[in-house]
Amino acid sequence: QVQLVESGGGLVQAGKSLTLSCAASISDFSTYRMSWFRQTPGNERSFVACISYNEMITYYDDSVKGRFTISRDNAKNTVTLQIDSVKPEDTAVYFCAAQRPKASALMRHWDSYEFRGQGIQVTVSS
Repeated sequence: QVQLVESGGGLVQAGKSLTLSCAASISDFSTYRMSWFRQTPGNERSFVACISYNEMITYYDDSVKGRFTISRDNAKNTVTLQIDSVKPEDTAVYFCAAQRPKASALMRHWDSYEFRGQGIQVTVSS
């Protein structure tokens, strides 16, 4: 059974850094595009960042460019999201997701991902 398990969340002070990790039990992990999404109460889940199967291409939502860094380790079946200078508005539940190769236009669409994690809470205190 394929699982995506996020870790590294919790309470963090504004201005600090935080690294989220996602462990994937996918046998052909290195063929998947991996992404992070986030959701705040009362809002839809929104795209944060994406990394191509071969680590060569990354893409970020404009709202997080310059502070968020996505990376992956295909040997360990993990993807990470580093958040620098966290802000209170980064408070959300963060989800990782795996998508088989598709048109790049679909990277922002949560429902187009074959496998999706349960999410992990990140709370930023001011």
